[in-house]
Order: sequence, then structure tokens, then C-alpha cells
Amino acid sequence: MNTAARNTKEYRQRWWTLAVISLSVLVIVIDATIVNVALPTLQRELNTTGTELQWILNAYILVFGSLMLTTGALGDRLGRKHMLQAGIILFGGASVGAAYADTSIQLIVWRMIMGIGGAMILPATLAIITNVFPRDERGRAIGVWAGLNAFGIALGPIIGGLLIEHFEWNSIFLINIPIAFIALVAGMLLIPNSRDPNPKRPDFPGTALSTVALGSVVFGLVQGSRWGWTDPAVIGALAGGVALLGIFILWERYTDHPMLEVGFFRSPRFSMGVGAVSLMAFGQIGITFGLTLYMQFVNGYTALETGVRFVPLAVGIFIGAGSSDRLVARIGTSRVMVTGFLFNAVMLALASFWQSNTAFWQLGLVFFGMGFALGYIAAPATDAVMGALPEAQAGVGSAINTVCRMVAGSMGVAIIGSILNTVYTSRFNDAIASVSGLPANLVEAASDSVGAAVIVAQQLPAGIGETIVDIARTSFMDGWQVMALVSCGIGIIGALCTVRFMPAQHEDTVPVLGELPD
Repeated sequence: MNTAARNTKEYRQRWWTLAVISLSVLVIVIDATIVNVALPTLQRELNTTGTELQWILNAYILVFGSLMLTTGALGDRLGRKHMLQAGIILFGGASVGAAYADTSIQLIVWRMIMGIGGAMILPATLAIITNVFPRDERGRAIGVWAGLNAFGIALGPIIGGLLIEHFEWNSIFLINIPIAFIALVAGMLLIPNSRDPNPKRPDFPGTALSTVALGSVVFGLVQGSRWGWTDPAVIGALAGGVALLGIFILWERYTDHPMLEVGFFRSPRFSMGVGAVSLMAFGQIGITFGLTLYMQFVNGYTALETGVRFVPLAVGIFIGAGSSDRLVARIGTSRVMVTGFLFNAVMLALASFWQSNTAFWQLGLVFFGMGFALGYIAAPATDAVMGALPEAQAGVGSAINTVCRMVAGSMGVAIIGSILNTVYTSRFNDAIASVSGLPANLVEAASDSVGAAVIVAQQLPAGIGETIVDIARTSFMDGWQVMALVSCGIGIIGALCTVRFMPAQHEDTVPVLGELPD
């Protein structure tokens, strides 16, 4: 950024712009976690079925993930500020609709519309950061953005628990309105608009292919853990999605106005940045799934108490992400990311030694260390992705980064969660065989998960119930140990891949389209 650019109003108010952008992201990050806390209440108040509860969560995720690439490209074309503010309006309006839904079907529809709004907001935020901050400050800005997102993840269950405890269920959606209003008004004053100065013709076939392909993959990953991976609908969705992604890539390679430049992936920093974020999400979201079960069903914390105890993780991410830029400037992107992957692997190895009665101060230290390590991965990797692209394509780059993280995270829950469940069921069935006189249907139900075992135990006499809970918790910890070590291995793989493929520093100039390095 030259001297003239640094004298502009946009440059002088760049940190205020970042604050507004972070607030815009905060509203969708909080919403993504706050609804989980309210599911039992929604089931009582709206008389929802188990399937409808799943879709209250999944409808948002499905639409959000499938539209991300499309909205990122549209933001580059039409203007990122316009896309961001339209998304905030849509998200806020749909939140009002969700708050006053009379049936679960209405709520699912409003959650889908909220997903559209979220998909409009998130890619635009990183693209705006890329255009507002010069190269020497962008890493710090992305670190702050990533750290504040982490706070949103921790705040969701805490705010949700407090609202459900003291107000009606619709308060979890009404809380979005003041946040969205402040972000909208402040954005009008503080966020500059930017767009691709030379946009291509709209790529309608690419838009349709990417939307359907990503929607199919996300649907298959979300439903696979519930319906089973051999279910024909799951197999069909995953196979169809992968096939359509292949067709999409072929189309983007040969059309003269692609929505996504496939040549981006020839940049080592772009490809390894996306790969690192994906590996991080694959291992960490899977382990977070197990952590939630561990805190609530093994340690007996409520949803609110669990949310509060995740605060050290969020604080660690905030500090790690916020401080990583200074270290990157000294020793390079690759070394910082390798440090993050290896330190996270050490934390996961320590977590594998946890027991059902491990004191929280020990958990909290590992949570903080884990979060700090994740900050050392997420911020430099995201900065590498955004810095490897022409600024005109920042929206698409942000969308690719987010979509890959979402898909990898869903795979992590599916695969690492399956490892946990497999070990749990095997250990539980072996141990429960020594307990006589239990109804076969209750044993089968309890062998499904530690949560199911706790529910089953409540239906039995105290002595037998306590025995089942003890067996379930021990079996869960056996599965937890394996899961933590698998995630530890993923961290080591991430470190090795980073050493091999991630260049240490940014290029002085970002290559233009068609000139990306081989």
C-alpha cells in the first residue's frame, strides 16, 4: 500500500472497520452454537420430533455451506459491503421470523433463510479485511478477527443457557436483532465498499454446479452420522456431490469466465493454507464433539456450565491468533504453523490421559494450550490464503477457505466421532456382559452412547443404574483416549505437510490470474 493510500479515510479508520466486521461475524457465530442449548426447550414448546430437531440445526448448516462459494463470488462482483449489509438485514429479519415461529416447520424454514444471510456475511468480512489492511498489517487483523470468532463460539452456549433459564425460548433469536442493528448502522459509516474492478460475465452453470455439489456433500456428511454411512440416501448424496464437484472443476477450467480460478491451487501458499485450515478443522471439531459429551455426560456439567468451562479455549485462541503475526514476521509462516500443529498435538496427547474425575484446573490448562496452538495455525493459514490471491478475488478466496473448513469439520465429527462410538460400544458390551438380569433392549440402548446410558440408568434401580453409568463412563474414556491420540496424529501430519509445502514468507507481489506459479 503506497503513501497516498495510507492517507485515506479508509486507512485511518481501518481498525474501526475491523471492529464492525468482527461484530457482523459474531452474530452468526453465536447463533451457530446458541441453538444447541435450546433444543430440549424447543422440543417441549413446539412439540418437535427428533428428526425436526436435527433439521432445526442442519437446515442452517446445509444452506450456509452450499451457498458460500456463490455469495463470495457475488460479493467480488457486486461489492463486498453491499453483500455484507444485505446479509445482515436478511439474517436479522429471519431471526425475527424464527423467534415468532408457531411450528417446527416454520422454524426450519426461517433457519434456512438465516443460513442464506450467514453465507452472505462471512466471505465478505475476510475480503473486506484484505482490501482495507496493507500487507504488513493484514496478518494482525486476521488474527484479531479469528480470535473474536473464538469468543463467539464460547459465548453462544453461555448466552443461550442464561436466556433459556430466565426468558422464553424465542429470546435466543431476538438477541440477534440488536447485534445486527449495531453492525448494520456502524457498517454504513465505517466500512468502505470494494469489488472486482474487471468482473467477468456471470458463471451461471458454475454457480448452479457448486451450490448443488456442496449442498449434497454437506447433507451427506451431516446425515451420515445419524442415518448410518451405508444408508442409500447418504451414499447417493456423497457420491453425487463428489461427482458434481468434479464436473464443476472441469467446467471452471475450460470456461472463459469462471467463478473460481482453478489456477489458484497452483499457489503453494494458497493450497497449503486451505489444507492446514482443513486439517485443523478435521481434528479439532471432531475432538470438540467428544469434549462436549465428556463435560456433560462424564463430568455431569449442564450445558451452561459446559459453555463457561470452554472459555479458556476461546481465550487461548484469541491470544494465540492475536500474537501470531509478530512471530510470523520474525520466523516465517511455516515455522509458526508447525509450532501450532506440534503444540496442539502435545495438548491432545496430554488429554488422552484424562479420567472421568480429572480436576477442571487440569482440563482448563489443556484447553488454553490447545486454543493457543489453534490460534498459531488458523490466523497464519488464513492470512496465507488471502495473501496468495489478487485482491479482486478476495471474496472467492474467503469462501473457499470457509467451505473447506466446514466440510473438513463435518468429516472430523463423522470419522473421529465414529472412532469414539466404535470403541465405546465395544468396551461397553464387553463390560456389561458381566451384569446379569438387565433387559436386552435397555442394554442395546445404553451401548449406543454415554448419553443414552445415562438416560437408561435413570429408569433402573439406583444400584444397577450407577453400575451402568460407571461402565459407560469408563467405556467412553477408553474411546476418548483413542480419539485424542488420533487427533494428535492429525496434528503431526499437519506439521509435516506444512514443513514440506508451505513457503515461509509471502511473495512480494501477488501473481495475476494466469501467472500463478506451478
